Amino acid sequence: MAEFDFSQALGEARSKYESIAKALDVERIKTDIAALEKEASAPNLWDDVDNAQKVTSRLSAAQSRLKKLEDMAARLDDIETLFELGQEENDADSMNEAQGQVDRLQKDLDQMEIETLLDGEYDERSAVVTIRSGAGGVDAADFAQMLLRMYLRWAERNGYKTKVMDTSYGEEAGIKSTTFEVDAPYAYGRLSVEGGTHRLVRISPFDNQGRRQTSFAAVEVVPLVEVTDHIDVPDSDIRVDTYCSSGPGGQGVNTTYSAVRITHLPTGIVVTMQDERSQIQNRAAAMAVLQSRLLVLRHEAEAKKKKELAGDIKASWGDQMRSYVLHPYQMVKDLRTGYETSQTQAVFDGDIDGFIDAGIRWRHEQRREAALEEESAETA
Repeated sequence: MAEFDFSQALGEARSKYESIAKALDVERIKTDIAALEKEASAPNLWDDVDNAQKVTSRLSAAQSRLKKLEDMAARLDDIETLFELGQEENDADSMNEAQGQVDRLQKDLDQMEIETLLDGEYDERSAVVTIRSGAGGVDAADFAQMLLRMYLRWAERNGYKTKVMDTSYGEEAGIKSTTFEVDAPYAYGRLSVEGGTHRLVRISPFDNQGRRQTSFAAVEVVPLVEVTDHIDVPDSDIRVDTYCSSGPGGQGVNTTYSAVRITHLPTGIVVTMQDERSQIQNRAAAMAVLQSRLLVLRHEAEAKKKKELAGDIKASWGDQMRSYVLHPYQMVKDLRTGYETSQTQAVFDGDIDGFIDAGIRWRHEQRREAALEEESAETA
């Protein structure tokens, strides 16, 4: 086993920290904080509650990011001092402690590095996630509900606020579809790599012969729209239907025509919302989700034009992006990144940061390769 080189490890950590600090632009963060603090101190800030919440949320996120950077720099200095003192006093315990802290610091830097890769146009937004059961009957409906629990648990582990906006329940078990919001800075940037087709292989608990069943569920992730997005949806382009809510929710919810279904006629997009008791509230929430999906369509159309100009760019995600195998062995594997784990129960309990981080790195590399190919096509 090679001897641990503390100087080399610390040097690599410092180099990575400097790269991260440069990418995150410390001075820009400080400028943003000053501007947001000025907005937050305005006497009429809370006249517009939605805007006030966005300002305070962005301020808190920027302050947290700056504090992480400052704390990381302080840890680097403290670890170096601890090791030097250990050397001077020939204190093996202090040197071992310094080595252990460098290892932990490198892992924390790896996590912070992920933040520098969340540089997409909408990455800093909150996210709206829709899960739909696919092929597989009742098993697929049950799988969709397992995925909903997984993402809600993940959000809870990270301290993110969530709100289930609409759920259509299966006839026998599970759910046909569900839509929920994850309200946190960069929630979209992180969760957008979860979009795609998920596959479950297991012994079906709904098959009395105990046969193995393969089922599918689709995950769609869109950024939460903001007032500045200017997604115009004329009334002539939509059809609005109202109906009684279904599933859990109490007598008041289930006996009034509070649920809303909006169909966007030009694209065929359908959004349903039944979380709120008020039809007006459900309509507003449904319009917000519709605008989010139209925003993504517009973004995809712009990206498609760029791809056509650049030629055939290798950036396809494919339909099936992750497999969850519970029989005949235990394995969850991402088919794009190759990241895998045998801790299947931990994954369904929300331990998916490893998959998300690997997905973010994979996406960044895909974008980098696409940009290089586009540049080559333009210069050819």
